[in-house]
Amino acid sequence: MKVEVTEKTPQKILTPASGFLEGYTHSLNPYIGCAFGCSYCYVRQSPVGLFRKQEWGTWVDVKKGVKEKLEKELLLLRKKQKPITIFMSSSTDPYQPMEHNEQVTRALLEVMTKVKPDFLLVQTRSPLVVRDINLLLELKDRVMVSMTVETDLEEVRKRFSPAAPPIPARLKALKELRAFGIPVQVAIAPALPFSEKFPEALSKLVNRVCVDDFTGDGSGGKRTKRLKIGDRYEALEKENWYDGDVQKRVWERLRECFPEEQLVVSPEGFMPPKKSMDHSH
Repeated sequence: MKVEVTEKTPQKILTPASGFLEGYTHSLNPYIGCAFGCSYCYVRQSPVGLFRKQEWGTWVDVKKGVKEKLEKELLLLRKKQKPITIFMSSSTDPYQPMEHNEQVTRALLEVMTKVKPDFLLVQTRSPLVVRDINLLLELKDRVMVSMTVETDLEEVRKRFSPAAPPIPARLKALKELRAFGIPVQVAIAPALPFSEKFPEALSKLVNRVCVDDFTGDGSGGKRTKRLKIGDRYEALEKENWYDGDVQKRVWERLRECFPEEQLVVSPEGFMPPKKSMDHSH
C-alpha cells in the first residue's frame, strides 16, 4: 500500500501526558500517522486517526526541526528541576518504515543522550530499534524498550497487521538488545492467538512481559468493537481469544514459564519504574 508522506514543523515536540499515560510527564511522537496501519490500532478511533479523512496507515507526517526544539524543551524542564519521564510513542511507531531514511527518532535519541530524561520508554514493534543500540546504551537504566509481540504465529500476524514487521525479526531484535544489556520487555498487546510454544520462547528472551487485551484501547474495548476486529478471528479462535477474560487466560499461560513478578498487566506494564522518579538532578 502506498503511503502519503508529508513534512510538518511542529510548534512543540513534547506533549504533557494524560489519560492512560498519566504515570509519565510527557509523550513524544516523532511522526503523526503510522505506516504499519495495524487493524486493531486504537489510534484509528482516536482524534488523530479520525481527524484525517484518509485510511489509517496510508499517510504519515514527518516532524522536521525536532532536534533543536527537543533540546530547548528538555533544558527548560531541567531548569525547573521537574522529573522528566517520556513515553515514545503513544500514537505512532517511532521505528516505522520511513525512520530508515528520515531518522527523526534517532535525532531525538541523540538529544536525549545529551540532556537525559529520568526515564524513557520506547514502545515499538520494529526490529529497526537495534540500529540505535549505541544511543540506548548511553541512557543505561533510564531507558526501556517495550517490543510488541502479540503472537508467535505469522499467519495470525498477517491477518491482523499485514504491514507490520515479521515476528521472527522482532524476536531476534529482542535477543540483540538483551545481549547488550538494554532493559527490554515484551508487550503482548493486544494478545492474539498464539501457539503452545510462545510463553517458553519468550522466557528465553526477556524477564518482563506486559499483557494487554482489547480493553486497553482507551475506551474499555468500545473502540475495538467499532473496528469490527472480531470478524478477523476464525470461529474456534474467537471463543478462546476474543470472548471473555483474554488477559487473565493469557496471564495464566505465561505463568507456567515466568515467575509472577515478571508479569505485568496493562496499563501498569507501560508505566515508568518507581526508581526512575528518584534520579537526582
